[in-house]
Amino acid sequence: MSLQTMRFFTFALFSLFGSVFALQAQADDIMVPRAPEIEAKSYVLMDAQSGQIIVEHNADQRLPPASLTKLMTAYITEEELQKGNISEKDMAPISVHAWKMGGSRMFVREGTRVPVGDLLKGIVVQSGNDASVAMAEYIAGSEDAFADLMNQHAQRLGMKNTHYMNATGWPTDNHYSSAHDLAILARAIIRNFPEHYKTYDIKEFTYNGITQQNRNLLLWRDPSVDGLKTGHTDAAGYCLVASAKKDGMRLISVVMGTDSENARARESQKLLTYGFRFYETYKAYSAGDVLDTAEVWMGQRDQLRLGLTDDLVLTIPRDSHNDLQAQISVQPQLKAPIVQGQSYGKLTVKMGDKTLVEKPLVALENVEEAGFFSKLWDHIMLFFKSLF
Repeated sequence: MSLQTMRFFTFALFSLFGSVFALQAQADDIMVPRAPEIEAKSYVLMDAQSGQIIVEHNADQRLPPASLTKLMTAYITEEELQKGNISEKDMAPISVHAWKMGGSRMFVREGTRVPVGDLLKGIVVQSGNDASVAMAEYIAGSEDAFADLMNQHAQRLGMKNTHYMNATGWPTDNHYSSAHDLAILARAIIRNFPEHYKTYDIKEFTYNGITQQNRNLLLWRDPSVDGLKTGHTDAAGYCLVASAKKDGMRLISVVMGTDSENARARESQKLLTYGFRFYETYKAYSAGDVLDTAEVWMGQRDQLRLGLTDDLVLTIPRDSHNDLQAQISVQPQLKAPIVQGQSYGKLTVKMGDKTLVEKPLVALENVEEAGFFSKLWDHIMLFFKSLF
């Protein structure tokens, strides 16, 4: 088979040695209903593992995020903790600015010092504006400087429709985010800081003798839900970023602009129920799996193993994996030196006529140049091959 030939195969038919059988399995008819109607200005349902969007409406619309802003405040705190720049036992000072913050509060007192670990719970569980400002000032020196840091992190994460002016979500001009961006941020929190993610599942927290409950009603209604954050202002309406895990699949839902606390929980539950019922997370390949072996010229070896740099995870309708097809194309006449990790082809995954994903096919090993006489022989062989 020519190196330029397109190879077709199904995911389910790999042998133990990585061979591929050119046989297409016939799957049963897959029935997926239309997504439920969601009463919200904007919403999105994302598979946390693959990052694929299952359902969306106005997902990139820029809207006031209210206290969903605090997800970024918490994200930066968790990164600083992970890097060792701060610790949960650090005593953060409470400024007059933090103490005077209105809205939802942790009830910290000006002139005192509060453990960073408690402030993080105050941000996530109690949605404390005072705790958020205190954390911002402790990490960056001022809330303005912290907002600049928030925007840098948003840009790094690929949040294209987000701009922060403060650490709390307090209404102000030029402070906005989108349902899609907030799902991206929630996914980063879940994936990057698993040791801190348990904070988002805490139902109540007591500080200064005052016990406050987490406003995420789904923590009480659905045992699969373990996060993340609520938000509300008059301009934003009632918002919720939720995440749930069931049977090895984790979903993230974002609803923005609902009309009540109960509505944001109800509409989020609709999205999560739909996703778990009709979709699954399917791991097609692992990083380093040998997906193809290509011929190499001018090298110390004449074969090159090709694969992926990362696991390939897909979100597909339940029980439809036998309908997946993979198409591999490899660059013609590969010549040494071959560099491990460099792309020498492409993997395209389809379901029917729809392309689901395209990934670079990379060298899984180096191939050094051969000696003079071996290279000369290969040059002669390629010359005669070109004639035919």
